[in-house]
Amino acid sequence: MAGRRWLVWVAAMAVLGGCGATGSGPGGDDLDRLRQQARDALSRYDKAVRDAGGAQSFVPVGELTSQLGDWEPANGDNNKQALLAGKIFPATALPTAGQPTGTVVWEKGRTQPVPLMSAEEALAQLRATGGGHCDCVPLEATAARLTTARIPTTRGPATAPAWEYTLRGTAVRLTRIAVAPAAAIVVTPPAWGPEYPHGGLAIESATGTTTSRRLTVAFTGSPGPGSQPCGADYSAEAAESVNALVVIVIEQRHADGAACGDVGARRTATVDLAQPLGSGRSLRCGRACRSR
Repeated sequence: MAGRRWLVWVAAMAVLGGCGATGSGPGGDDLDRLRQQARDALSRYDKAVRDAGGAQSFVPVGELTSQLGDWEPANGDNNKQALLAGKIFPATALPTAGQPTGTVVWEKGRTQPVPLMSAEEALAQLRATGGGHCDCVPLEATAARLTTARIPTTRGPATAPAWEYTLRGTAVRLTRIAVAPAAAIVVTPPAWGPEYPHGGLAIESATGTTTSRRLTVAFTGSPGPGSQPCGADYSAEAAESVNALVVIVIEQRHADGAACGDVGARRTATVDLAQPLGSGRSLRCGRACRSR
């Protein structure tokens, strides 16, 4: 039986100028760059799977920290910078979970028991993901309670156990997913900066079967085909590993250079895979998905 693979990174687009353009023509450098980004994404994901002992279960793809409410004008700039830098510390002893496990619940009712970490452990994890130094007053967590929070995962949206923190001097609350690291695969995010460009189309859904080598992705693109002004044709290719795959959508725009509006339409592109997603397994994807 084939192993389970996951669609983990689906927001890339290479733009190729002119009808009938290829990766060797205008835009070829962009396509090569995106292919390298895809390989890098797979490497990060494969490492995360190895670090988790080879298991793929609860895999969050969104931010583990959420903010409830808006910062007040008097201290908003300071608090925002402190949070981004991970400068948040317990002002007093914070509670443990009170029970060793919690439950992650997906939209279609699938559940998974997961071990939990204490409020202080989750706060330490939040600090470790901070963006470095800031000339700001640190945030202080004065209390915490165990609750739940919504988070995107490779199986779709889920509700997971989370700690909600009360902060000194503000009505804003912070939540942090309380699932212990041993039960979650957390992929190292890509580097950011001018030398690491990102962006492209956001793929809205992926459709396929677990035994097929064809996968169709849907997204919002140009309303018309590339043979028409302001139109575009789309194709797709995949980078694959034993654990995951990355889909790159390639846009071939009409070459007239006309000024075009912002009207979009639902478009699709189909990619041929080297291996099926997994025999007898459900399709997994980082955004919305459905399987047949």
